[in-house]
Amino acid sequence: MTRTEGRRTPADEPDWLAEYDYSLPDEAIARVPVEPRDASRLLLLPRSAGEVGHHRFAELPDLLEPGDCLVVNETRVLPARMFSRLARTGRRVEILLSHPDPDPATPGAWVAILGGSHGLTGGDVLALPGDAGTFRIVERVERERWRILPEGDPLAMMEAVGHLPIPPYLHREDRTEDRTWYQTVFAREAGAIAAPTAGLHFTESVLDRLRARDVAFARIVLHVGPGTFLPVRATSVEDHRVLPERYSVSDEAALLIERTRARGGRVLAVGTTVARTLETVAAQGAVRAGSGWTDLTILPGHRFRSFDGLITNFHLPRSSLLLLVAAFGGRERVLAAYREAVSRGYRFYSYGDAMLIV
Repeated sequence: MTRTEGRRTPADEPDWLAEYDYSLPDEAIARVPVEPRDASRLLLLPRSAGEVGHHRFAELPDLLEPGDCLVVNETRVLPARMFSRLARTGRRVEILLSHPDPDPATPGAWVAILGGSHGLTGGDVLALPGDAGTFRIVERVERERWRILPEGDPLAMMEAVGHLPIPPYLHREDRTEDRTWYQTVFAREAGAIAAPTAGLHFTESVLDRLRARDVAFARIVLHVGPGTFLPVRATSVEDHRVLPERYSVSDEAALLIERTRARGGRVLAVGTTVARTLETVAAQGAVRAGSGWTDLTILPGHRFRSFDGLITNFHLPRSSLLLLVAAFGGRERVLAAYREAVSRGYRFYSYGDAMLIV
C-alpha cells in the first residue's frame, strides 16, 4: 500500500481495533488549516473527571499555569515525495524517502516507501525528472519499505523535484501553501515525512503570551516516519508495534524538564511524537538526555512517567496515535470527547483542531 492509496476498511483490520473506532463524517476532515493558526478550536479534557471545555487555541496561555513547561518537537518536514520512472520500462514509481539507512553494510542508502513497486528488483534504477538524479534499488526491507541508494545528494534531489508529503486522507495533491501550512513554528531540523501536527496551532502571538505567563519551552527532536500513517496490522493489542523513529533530547531540555518537575510545575507534551520521545528517555523515571532510535509503542495500560498533560490533534479511528491518546486519557473518556467534538463541528486530523488533556 502506498501513502496515496486509501486506508484499509475495518473489515480488513484486526477485530480488537473496533474498540478504538468512531464515526466521522467526511466533511469533518480539515483539508486546509484555519487562518490564523491559533483560531483553531481546543477541546479541554480533564484526565480523571469533570466535563470537557471548549476554547480557541489562542486561549491556551489562560489554561496553563506559571511554572508549566511545554515540550515541543523541532523536526522539519522534508519534501520527500518524488515521482520517478523505472529506467528499463518507463513506468512511474512514486518514492517517499523515509530516513537514511542506519545499516553500515549499505553506506549512503535510504529507506523508502515505493508506490507502484510490483515487479521491482535489486539493481533497478529509478530516474527523477530532468537531471535531478537517480536511485538504485538495493533490496526490499519489509512490505512497503525498500532500501535504495541515491546517485547524488538526496537532499538536493528533494529540493529540486520533491513534494511535501501531506497526509493521504486529504485526497488532494500538495500545494505551494502546504510548504508553510505543514511546518510548525518550531521546525528547525529537517528529517520528518509528516508534521508533528499538535505544533501546527502555535503562533508567535501565542508563544509571546506563554512566555509572559512564565511557561517554559523544552525543545526535542523526533523525526516522524511512515509509522504515523501505516495501518495497524497486529492481531492483538499486545502485538502492535510502531516503526522505529530517530530522536534527540539535549542536556538542556532534559534539565529544564526535571527542574520543572522538581519545582512542582507540570510538563506538557505537545504531540504524540513528544510523548513517545519523553517516555523513551524516562524509562527509569527521570528524563535523561540522549539520542537514537525508538520503537516505543504506547498502548492502553502504559504507565506514564515523564509528563502530566498532552496537547494533540484528533486522530484517525483505529490508529496507533489514537491508541496512545486513549492510553493517556482513558479510552472511554477520549472516545466520548471525540463524539462530542464531532457533534459540535470540530475539524479533524492534521489540519484540524486540537485537544488538551490534563
